[in-house]
Amino acid sequence: MNETVKTYFDAFNAGDVEGMLACLSDDVAHHVNEGQIRVGKEQFAAFCAHMNRCYRENLTDIVVFDAEGGTRAAAEFTVNGTYLETDEGLPEAHGQTYRLPAGSFFDLKNGKITRVTTFYNLADWTKQVSNG
Repeated sequence: MNETVKTYFDAFNAGDVEGMLACLSDDVAHHVNEGQIRVGKEQFAAFCAHMNRCYRENLTDIVVFDAEGGTRAAAEFTVNGTYLETDEGLPEAHGQTYRLPAGSFFDLKNGKITRVTTFYNLADWTKQVSNG
């Protein structure tokens, strides 16, 4: 398993944004699910602050796949979450829980993550929190 990616996920599950940032290159490209590409650690930190305000999430069943040469990796995992505060344009939050399969793809250079792309099924999430 790629140690940088493992450290990144360990930091995520610990709620350690600084630990996540330490795994990233200064010019990291963060491809947000159904969103825009955010470039740089400052943009990534702002995204994390927003997410931590609206959601509490823990990742389980993490499997990391490494490409030859250590320049790319992918991970499959389950997102276990609670919707804490209404996110703009999404259903109203009132503590609903959700469980989603998701995946992330990484580019790596010199032991740092230079790209993070995460995918999950937004329609499935919306259905879960609308019924919760």
